[in-house]
Amino acid sequence: MNIEISIKTQTLTVLDDEGELLAEYPVSTAANGPGELKNSYCTPRGRHIVRAKIGADAEANAVFRGRRQTGEIWTPELGEQHPDRDWILTRIMWLSGCEPGFNRLGNVDTMQRYVYIHGSPDIVEMGKPGSHGCVRMRNADIVTLFDMVPVGTAVTITDD
Repeated sequence: MNIEISIKTQTLTVLDDEGELLAEYPVSTAANGPGELKNSYCTPRGRHIVRAKIGADAEANAVFRGRRQTGEIWTPELGEQHPDRDWILTRIMWLSGCEPGFNRLGNVDTMQRYVYIHGSPDIVEMGKPGSHGCVRMRNADIVTLFDMVPVGTAVTITDD
């Protein structure tokens, strides 16, 4: 199984080992565009794997900070109270780069940058860039994806 993320089309596709389409979802990648450098708030390109899956039993809209549940459940009211928070909700799939010098190790390490595929408030628009570097998904979609793919799944992020 493989995941392909297109920055250009703002889509995430899941393919089986023969390349057959299993699922496709709208996503939101970085508002700053593609890029690999630490502190760039860009979405890293290239070959990655799902290094860890976090939040298997979390309820929809459960809020995560530092990969831990805060005990909060996102609501529009909570969103209004914290308008500048980068909401990470429901599930986290933590990515790790596979290309040393490009998206792994040193100043370009995807995992050390804490780049995830994760849920976001359902009011967040998908299909256009808006994240701080991660790949945002609708909550229902991240739950389905999380249950579908195992740790170690290949993830390719392209800007074409």
